[in-house]
Formats: sequence, structure tokens, C-alpha cells
Amino acid sequence: MPRRDRGPAVTPKTTGVAVVIANWNRRELLAACLRSLARQTIVPAEIVIVDNGSTDGSVELVKEFSAHPDFHRTRLWAIENTENRGFCAANNQGIDATTSPFIALLNNDAEADSGWLEALLSVFAGQPDVGMAASKILVWEDPGLIDKVGHVMYPDGQNRGRGHGERDRGQYDKVEEVLWPDGCAALYRRAMLDDIGHFDEDLFAYADDADLGLRARWAGWSCLYTPNAVVRHHRGSTLGLESTWRVELIERNRVLLVVKLFPWSLIWRNAAYLTARILAGMAASIRNRGEMRRFPGLRAKLRIAMALIKADCSALVRIPATLRKRRQFQPRRLRPEQIHRILMRHRISLKELTEQAT
Repeated sequence: MPRRDRGPAVTPKTTGVAVVIANWNRRELLAACLRSLARQTIVPAEIVIVDNGSTDGSVELVKEFSAHPDFHRTRLWAIENTENRGFCAANNQGIDATTSPFIALLNNDAEADSGWLEALLSVFAGQPDVGMAASKILVWEDPGLIDKVGHVMYPDGQNRGRGHGERDRGQYDKVEEVLWPDGCAALYRRAMLDDIGHFDEDLFAYADDADLGLRARWAGWSCLYTPNAVVRHHRGSTLGLESTWRVELIERNRVLLVVKLFPWSLIWRNAAYLTARILAGMAASIRNRGEMRRFPGLRAKLRIAMALIKADCSALVRIPATLRKRRQFQPRRLRPEQIHRILMRHRISLKELTEQAT
């Protein structure tokens, strides 16, 4: 039976929010995640855990929580997959299985402050064009360190969490527009998802929230970040920060995202931006800075180089199908020059991108 935590002093309000959690063999982290949802100042109408074939008793844990008094006003259940279908497919299952007008995504390795849902929901009030809300995501092991407060992007399609690695000194303590929310902890308007579609399941994992977020932006929806929606995240607990599979997925999906969603004027310049990033990354690596410092030694760096080559080959094979998606994507309400301005407004500098590790 889950540990009963002391709840808020007042009775929480019930609201039309469904929380979707994708899970794969993270029973203990999932338990902490669910306990944080039990302490919310507003009660989610639905919580669905989409389990990707766990073998550690995660589904049994969900059944225990569903019978607990803390969730007596919430429909809490699990969808049981027999295999790991990936983050995108799991979230789509959860979205389709719920009926609430707002859908929150929360990673199983994240714990939300008690006011998380209420703060996210507040940014939608009186703002019909807002389709997404972003959280202040802090590092669980060091809550004074920022993981992500929305996202920024380099013009070659490589994205990075805004504020990543910075000390939280209040520099992001105002409600403001961001490019898109991190899928670790976000709130989406169902009407927006009905308009643009769900996650692209061909991506499996990584850049999935970027793909969804950019499709929403190009359709005219906006995204607001609120510093009052605080989440603490165990970073890299699924694949691991040193995983070459993670590196491969990130690079493959970067290419596919550019082909699918970038204006042609920016696609033609992509090789120049990519070359600049690679050269800057190599220079940072020599100084033991940036992403490559996670892979010390020549052998490790060769493994990463092979993973990147494999990723680009995999992306090339998928480009014809991705071009078909590009032609089929509706609605695209912004003109190419408007899209270009949005990307430049939320651009990360080359130095920041290459000298900080993810």
C-alpha cells in the first residue's frame, strides 16, 4: 500500500485535467510520482499510467494506488502493453483513453510540487490561443539547478532545454512565451491536439515534444511558461545520459524534424549550420566541455561517431516517408517568414549549445 502523505490544509478542487504517465520498469520512481499527484491543490479527473511491458510490478503498484483514499475522486488506472512501444505511442494511448479538456504529461521519474497542475492550468485562463503550458523543471538531485524551463533551438534542428544547467536565481521567474514545453512535465489543450494531431510514433523517443510543439506553433497555437509549476526530475533515468542509443535517437530525430517541419529556405542552409555546430563541438571537446565530456577516451568518442553515422543513415531511409508527412501536415497557418522569425527569436547560441552537456 502506498505511503499516505499529509495533504493540503484545504480540500483540493476537482478539475478537468487528465494526467498521462508513460512507464517502463520504474516502480519506485513511479510511486514517488503518484504520491506527488496525490498532493495536488486541484484534483485531476483522470490519471492513466501507460505501461510499456514492465516486469517490476509497476502495474500492480498502480492497482494499489487506485484503491487508496488519496485518489477517491480520481479515476486512476493502467493501460498494459506487452512490449515497450516507446514514449510517443504510450502518450498517444493515454490521450486517446481520456476525455478531459486538458491533458498533462508527467514523466514517471518526475515529482510535482503541490501547486503544479493549478499553476499550469492558470495560464490558459482567458487565452484561447494558448495550447501548451511549460513547467519549471529542476534537477531532483540538486533542486537549485535548472533542468529545463521550456525549449530553445539551434537552426540545424538541435534543441536544448532553456536555462539548462543554470543555477535557479530567479532569472526565469515570470510567465512568458517559450517555443514549446518539455514533455517531461507539460499541459496541453485537447482542442489543440484535435487540431494538429498527436505525437509522431515513428520518432519512438526524443524530439517528440519538439515535433508536437512546432506543429502546434506553425498552426498558430502559442505556449506559455509559468515558474509556479515546479517539477523535480531524475535526469536520464530511462536510457541513461551515456547511452549511445540515446545519442542515435536524438540525431536521427533531429534530421527528421527538420525535413518535416522547417521552411525550405532554412533546410537549404542546414548543412552550414550543422557544420558550424560540429566544429564548435569538437573545439569544446578538446577543452573537456559540452556533451562529449560524457564520453572520455578515444574509444568512447569513436562509439559516438559511429552512433551519429548510423543515425544519419537511418534518417536518410526515412526521409521519403517524412516528406509525405510534410505534405500531409495540416493545418500550417503561418507563412515561412513567420516560422523563421519564431525560430530565430527562440534560438540558442552556438557557444551555449556546444559547451553545455545535456
